[in-house]
Amino acid sequence: MFADLPAPPVAAKKPVSDTRHGITRTDDYAWFRADNWQAMFKDPSILDPQIRKHLEAENAYMEAAMGDTAALQKTLFNEMRGRIKEDDSSVPMKDGPYAYGSLFVTGGEQPHYFRTARDGGDKETLLDGDKEAMGKDYFRLSGIDHTSDHTLGIWGYDDKGSEYFTLRIRDLAAGDDLADVIENTGGGGVWAPDGKSFFYTLQDENHRPSKVYHHVVGTPQSTDRLVYEEEDPGFFVGVGGSLLDDFIYLDIHDHETSEYRLLSTKDLHAEPMLVSERVEGIEYSLTEGGDVFYILTNDGDAKDFKIVEAPVTAPGKENWREVVAHEPGRLIISHMAFARHLVWLQRSQGLPQIVIRDRRTGEEHAIAFAEEAYSLGLQGAAEYDTDTIRFSYSSMTTPGQLFDYNMATRERVLLKTQEVPSGHDPEDYVTRRVMATAHDGELVPVSLLYRKDTPHDGSAPCLLYGYGAYGITIPAGFSTNNLSLADRGFVYAIAHIRGGKDKGFAWYENGKMEMKPNTFKDFIAAADHLVAEGFTSYENIIAEGGSAGGMLMGGIANMAPEKFAGIIAAVPFVDVLNTMLDDRLPLTPPEWPEWGNPIDSLEEYQWIAAYSPYDNVAAKPYPPILAISGLTDPRVTYWEPTKWVAKLREHTTGTAPILLKTNMAAGHGGKSGRFQRLEEIAFEYAFAIKVAGKMQA
Repeated sequence: MFADLPAPPVAAKKPVSDTRHGITRTDDYAWFRADNWQAMFKDPSILDPQIRKHLEAENAYMEAAMGDTAALQKTLFNEMRGRIKEDDSSVPMKDGPYAYGSLFVTGGEQPHYFRTARDGGDKETLLDGDKEAMGKDYFRLSGIDHTSDHTLGIWGYDDKGSEYFTLRIRDLAAGDDLADVIENTGGGGVWAPDGKSFFYTLQDENHRPSKVYHHVVGTPQSTDRLVYEEEDPGFFVGVGGSLLDDFIYLDIHDHETSEYRLLSTKDLHAEPMLVSERVEGIEYSLTEGGDVFYILTNDGDAKDFKIVEAPVTAPGKENWREVVAHEPGRLIISHMAFARHLVWLQRSQGLPQIVIRDRRTGEEHAIAFAEEAYSLGLQGAAEYDTDTIRFSYSSMTTPGQLFDYNMATRERVLLKTQEVPSGHDPEDYVTRRVMATAHDGELVPVSLLYRKDTPHDGSAPCLLYGYGAYGITIPAGFSTNNLSLADRGFVYAIAHIRGGKDKGFAWYENGKMEMKPNTFKDFIAAADHLVAEGFTSYENIIAEGGSAGGMLMGGIANMAPEKFAGIIAAVPFVDVLNTMLDDRLPLTPPEWPEWGNPIDSLEEYQWIAAYSPYDNVAAKPYPPILAISGLTDPRVTYWEPTKWVAKLREHTTGTAPILLKTNMAAGHGGKSGRFQRLEEIAFEYAFAIKVAGKMQA
């Protein structure tokens, strides 16, 4: 499989010891963390030459190991590209006299933003992403947001992969940018109704959005007014607006606690008004409904959330009145309010639903769907006084569909069906949802996609994907890329493991903090079930996960390496204990509610130390592993997978290769262009196909 490889790079050992709670640990590879990492994110050229030399050696070794897949990668890329409508366009969303949308041009990597007259007409290009990206190795747009009078737009870009966005202001009629340049932002801004100023978040030196500023068009950034500063490094700040343009929302939150402050657009220089002070473990979010706010919250033991309302003039908790009761097992995910309707997206029995309530009569109805497993997205509307909302639907076999839905008449209008230019017949494929029994008797949903002619005798290879963190639910939606695996006889599977909210909020709680090992055990249980039911065999399962899902990959590699033929870990968060012990890193304080605070708590130190993938590498035969990282990634820093790979190589008792691919001009999300991203997916799938022995398939 991986014959005649050169010797892999051997990382130098430079032991560094650290003692916490009376426990001393020694890290031989801590030196991979550059002292100037913060500055390096903005200027990668200043990376320590010794570290760069090692990363380049790792890339060379990876290329040698994967060299025989070059033709396969090209084939996969061409297949995936052939399933994309290159000159695709969104269906514009109506807002005032215009409708706004985005499109791609044939051969283009970046989106173009446009508008038309409200009821259709010629497209007016507002922002050409391909033009702006010209000559840059990395380029990512954060979108464009227009003023209420439709004359100006804020747009942002990141050209390093470090997620420090620069904002510019565009004259939408002339197509030119004004002189204003706002640097080191979170990526977007919210206009004041008069279109003369906007609000944005600034990333601090530790890459945390901790400040909200008010910028007046035509003035230098240095004169911007500080509106709010969050002193607690464990909380991030976001800024948003409402459909009615009455308020600027300041959203202050970590992973389990939230607080809102409101700035009336009638007095932009007033002190933001606190809605309800933060209480640990209590979350809430607001949407404006005329003279009331509708507030989604878990307050009062509403674990799966409820909706309350409060007067706009007095939105404090003492005035909250329940309007949608809490129902255990029915998780309310998000909500929107319009002039005559309240809308929310909920998940019940692992499947999403859109529910609509008439605000005048209280009558409710849900939009119904028939498939066994599917994905649903609620886009809502850009206007408040409307009866029409927009939603998207797909399943693992059904291409994406976009609908306008009249909440009053219940009429559903299909606006667009995702085109697959190279052809796709849903009847050739099967999508299923099966239940795997976990170690403690819980049933873990697993979504499957495979061709109808795939044998169920254990011979089929399987790519088993998982994430399992932050309450994020992985939808069972349509992906043209996955068809390249299914067409080669693979079963593509998504394990909806604890740590996500697939089965309600308790599903999340039982996969975090001291319960984190449930996430790993659920994934292994999913693999066991697929083998027991004949979908695949242990010799044919390739596991895949990224970021926190990369932690999952490290966990299952240590716990059950014999049950996986290979492992793909993209930007893997594997050095959990060291990262959570360093409060200078961008995400560490906000992450403590998710993983624990090992600085202050011996117990929480011990939780993390017991599973942290890097700390639990041991002498055992690891399967082939592909780790992927980005040099300027502020979320999972490049040194985590670099250290992990070095330690795996040192300890493995097997002969399988451990590979590291570092994107030297990208961050957490990999390359930024739509086709560049396909190249990366083709590379990952080529690894899976090679490990599965299907190179000629």
